[in-house]
Amino acid sequence: MGAKGVDVLSLLILKEDPLHYRENFLGRFTLPCHFMLNNFVAATPAHHCDISSLGDFLNLSQAERIIVSVPVETDGSPSSCWMFAKPQYHLLLNSSNVTDAPTEPCQNGWVYDNTTFKSTITSEWDLVCDRRGKNKATTTIFFVGVMFGAISFGSLSDRFGRRIMLLVSYVSSLLFAVASAFSTTYVMFAVLRFFTGFCITGIVIVSVTLSVEWVDIEHRKLVGLIDGLSWSFGNIVFSAIAYFVTDWRWLILSVTSPLILSIITWRWMPDSARWLIASGKLEQAQMYLKKCAKMNRREDFIHTLKEETLSTIVVRETKGRTYTYLDLIRTPKMRKLALQTGVLWFCVATTFYGISFNITGLGINMYLTQFTFGLIEVPAKLSVYFLLDKIGRRNTEVGALLLVALCLGINIVIPKDMSVVRTVVAVVGKGFSSASFGTVVLYSSELYPTVVRYCNDNL
Repeated sequence: MGAKGVDVLSLLILKEDPLHYRENFLGRFTLPCHFMLNNFVAATPAHHCDISSLGDFLNLSQAERIIVSVPVETDGSPSSCWMFAKPQYHLLLNSSNVTDAPTEPCQNGWVYDNTTFKSTITSEWDLVCDRRGKNKATTTIFFVGVMFGAISFGSLSDRFGRRIMLLVSYVSSLLFAVASAFSTTYVMFAVLRFFTGFCITGIVIVSVTLSVEWVDIEHRKLVGLIDGLSWSFGNIVFSAIAYFVTDWRWLILSVTSPLILSIITWRWMPDSARWLIASGKLEQAQMYLKKCAKMNRREDFIHTLKEETLSTIVVRETKGRTYTYLDLIRTPKMRKLALQTGVLWFCVATTFYGISFNITGLGINMYLTQFTFGLIEVPAKLSVYFLLDKIGRRNTEVGALLLVALCLGINIVIPKDMSVVRTVVAVVGKGFSSASFGTVVLYSSELYPTVVRYCNDNL
């Protein structure tokens, strides 16, 4: 009876409810927007010292006031962090005349160019010059939240269920993200970004787990492709949203708003039948499996979906002790596997996000760069879908990482004034990094089955 029960379950869980994919797509759309958000909300506009309070300038124009008050950099642009201690009027007669006039840090704040951005957190709280480190720290703070969220939501979804924890992720992410858009201080914004990262990771962890548990092993690759394309779609659309919404507060609200639709459609989201069975909630599992059987045109199996049949699976899947994260390092072979995959993930994430966050360092329009970075992910992930079975997981991963390294090495030696060439190489590198990311997600899930006991027994 136990074996028959397992066979029935594997036959039924072949496809997902299309609404499930649409629901996950809506929720996952906002993920890349928030992960890449710092590229725009923390962008640093061109700026120079505020000289409006220096007194009478003898009816000089604004451009002339800048000339006599702000020293110039080697490229001819006004200094971002320094000003003359006293106006240097002789520079109006000979602007190329090098002066040894004393300078000092900006005394009255900064003036920002709002041509590209109406407002950013940089201009909001003057995160420039000696405070520019706070600007960069917001990305780190967000990803620290992501790290803790990944640890927490994995355990919480195992304890309380996939469906309810997905709702918790939706609601909490929405609340913290919206609250961050109304931040009045930098510290408040940083704290709220941490909790946004913490909560939004639950969407990643729970939605992927829920999708995978509603398909058999054969279809996991397809699920991974769909989830990956939802990320790419979000990246592409995000460039357009950021282009039209140039105020950082409204940009956060804009990319967070899809979560409202996700919360509304959550009520039709099915819970994981596998988790329900493992938790002994057989009646609910039976309900979802019958719906699944009808959708898959397996009505002949409905009469076998009795609670007695499902209960045999509970005995099979839940016997023995409880397993924790410590089981990942309990045996020598598990420690070796954990170390190897940890190093691999570090390399994959470093290259992927390193390229993704460098949209202003290539010398062309940042919105166009963001768009092409998102667009190149589509063919990269589609190619991975076919390569995984042709040449294998490991060969695909190694090949993609080597090609990323090659692109990064080429860009190091290309002169910075060749911005178009540098961008093309970077875009190609981004495609390979995306391919490596998509591969490692599937590869890791196959190396680490849901039940950790399985790893310990077979490694």
